[in-house]
Amino acid sequence: MHFKDEIVWITGASSGIGEALAYAFDQEGAKVILSARRKAELERVVKNCKNPEKMYILPLDLANHDEMSAKVEEAIEKFGKIDILINNGGISQRSLVKNTPLSIDKRIMDIDYFGTIALTKAVLPFLLKNEKSHIVVITSLMGKFATPLRSAYAAAKHALHGFFDALRLEHWRDGLEVLIVAPGFIRTNVSLNALTETGKIQNTMDDAQANGMPPEILAQKVCKAIMNGKEEIVIGGAERHAVLLRRLVPRVFSRMMKNRKDFT
Repeated sequence: MHFKDEIVWITGASSGIGEALAYAFDQEGAKVILSARRKAELERVVKNCKNPEKMYILPLDLANHDEMSAKVEEAIEKFGKIDILINNGGISQRSLVKNTPLSIDKRIMDIDYFGTIALTKAVLPFLLKNEKSHIVVITSLMGKFATPLRSAYAAAKHALHGFFDALRLEHWRDGLEVLIVAPGFIRTNVSLNALTETGKIQNTMDDAQANGMPPEILAQKVCKAIMNGKEEIVIGGAERHAVLLRRLVPRVFSRMMKNRKDFT
């Protein structure tokens, strides 16, 4: 078990990718801090773990930036250190730019970008005390390119790539490794919970999401990437090839995106 007794903190751990990561690190014998807004769902996850006594529930709202220092203090008081921080929490979007009020853009950025870096900055001094530590950030293919209906979401994910690339370059000498994970279509509720222009959730599942990769497979790939010291991985089905297509033949990529029904 490569992560036995390491302290792993996972945000967005109440469902989807975060829940799958919790089970993966549980199988590895890690001590896991589970964070999300819904305490009842975190309790459900703990009950499904092989080693529930190694799980610690720490409710967290990424939109509440001012509480991050207190949450980190609680985690350190419990375990004494953090070995791996996995920034997974966030929310998606399904609305046209012309219909989306600035308040929705701000809300998505507050959760997906500022919430993530607020927690990262609060944890960072403790990570740097270790001989070796890891930060993992789960972004999206939307951190590599944009598609319709996801303008603020894509902006937040692009911003995360820039921030964590810089962080890696600043602290590699301190033993800090940074892994950026850019998933494609993963079978989670992210599209169900995506914000519309009204501020309400979409409450429908995108077909591509429903047919996506199981989150358990992604979780295993993330664990392997951490062990292998990877800096960035792109995970998914055929959609992951769009990254290379956009880089090499951007006009072809643009035509394809305009004609895809799952992006319109």
